[in-house]
Formats: sequence, C-alpha cells, structure tokens
Amino acid sequence: MDKKLEQQFRQRAVDLGNSGDPAALPELANLARSPVANVRRLAASAMGKLAGLADADEAVAALHPLLSDTHPQVRQYAVRALKLYGVAARPALPDLRDMAASPVEKDYNQRDAALAVEYITEAVRIAEEQVVHLCKRCGVRLAPDEYVRSRKAFQRPFCDHCFDEVFLERRNYEIKVELQKNIRAKDGTWVQSDGERLICEALKAEGIRYRYDERFRILDGYAIRPDFYLPEFDVYIEYWGMETADYKIGMLKKQQLYQQQGKRLISLYPADKQVMRTRLLEKLRQYR
Repeated sequence: MDKKLEQQFRQRAVDLGNSGDPAALPELANLARSPVANVRRLAASAMGKLAGLADADEAVAALHPLLSDTHPQVRQYAVRALKLYGVAARPALPDLRDMAASPVEKDYNQRDAALAVEYITEAVRIAEEQVVHLCKRCGVRLAPDEYVRSRKAFQRPFCDHCFDEVFLERRNYEIKVELQKNIRAKDGTWVQSDGERLICEALKAEGIRYRYDERFRILDGYAIRPDFYLPEFDVYIEYWGMETADYKIGMLKKQQLYQQQGKRLISLYPADKQVMRTRLLEKLRQYR
C-alpha cells in the first residue's frame, strides 16, 4: 500500500475512535481487515474506545478474528479492546485463554490476555447471577450450584439428575474411544487408525511436539477432540479417515467450528497415506 494512503487510513482509524460515534463501527470493522498491520492495530484500538457506545456484538465479531493476527501488536490491541466489551466478549474467552497459556505468545500478550479473561469472566458471572437458567435436558430451573457445576464440566447447563446421566454417557464414550486406540506408533502413542500412526511417526521424525486426542474448547458451548494439536505452531491436524454419511456430516460441522474461530487446521485423508510425511510437511510449511 502507498505510504500516503496508509497514513490516511491510520489517521482515519484514530479519528473514528475519538469521534465517540457508534455509527463509525462498520468502517472500523472494514479497516480491521486492512493488509497493513498498523491500520488493523489502530482500528482495534478505536473499537475499544467505542465500548459502551457501539453495538457490542458487532464490535466483538470484528475484534475476535484479530486474536489470530500475524502481528503481535494487533493481537495486543484486540485483547485490550475485547476486555472493554465485558459480557459481550464471552465468545472470545477460549481464544483468550489459549493466548494466555501459549508458550509462543509474546509475554505482554499473555499478561493482557490473562487479565482480559479474568475481567470478562467476572462480568459474565455477575450477569449470570441475575438470569434464570434451565436444564438443557429436562427444562427444570437450576440452582446456582447446579449451573456452575454443569457449566464447568460440560459447558452446558444440567440439573444434578441429568448431570449424572450425562456424566455416565460421557464416561462410557471416553472408554469406547480409548478401546478403539489399538494401533501403536513408534514413539509409543496408541492411535485409532493407520493414518494417525503415519502422522505420529512423521511428526516424531521431524522433531515436532504434538498432543494427541485431547479435548479443546474452541467455541462457546462446544468441546471438540482434535486428532492432533501442535503447540509450537498453534496448529490442529485432523485425519478424516471414514466415508459414512454420519461421519461426513460430523466432519463438515467440525471444520466449520475451526473456521468460525479462525483456527489453523490441516486436513489429511486416506488418499494421503502413501505420501503422508510429504503431504503433512507441505501443508505445515505455510505456518512455519
């Protein structure tokens, strides 16, 4: 972008933030998608200044993708702005927690993200104390301790009776999943398919650390189990190894969750098995 034009966009973002005009939000959201990092950073800062004036949900929707921005200062200003939107920023909590815990994130972003999580969580708690919650299964009104317990365990509201039923169902599912892990990779990891074994061994050969089949909460109300997570790159890997209709429906829904949250996803398929290591490294190269 031409330097003069860039300067104009930067100044425009500053002016819109200082205007106090909520009608400036759509233009700021557009500036937040600029190819220039400094324009995105100033747009995020400006949206923070409009907290309490502009539509909170629209502002959070524009700020949330900036948590995955390639420029650390853009991420920093997005975190600070989201904090100011309190309860409305709840959808960003999973990513803010990831940022606070990420070993590859800048120290100042880890610190700001942790503060934002604390602030937003407290705002949500205060708001929820004034709301009547119903069991997702049977519809009965929940006591505060029932709500807290079930949200902590399942990210969904259940009464104590339904909680126990869901817990048993989940435990049986976990056992079933573990029993399906009957293939052992060279590094000792037990996996569910030959394709996953090849991925394990490719990652091990490249000296890339990974977590296998751990639950991550990446979207409000949902918990998923990615096949692999690479903390060094903040990249998820899914091996889509089945062809049934139900499996494909689940695959599309899961891919949509990754996309909605701006997560880095590498998809691999049975057709890749003969060249798994080459294909994996080829797709990972864009994140290195």
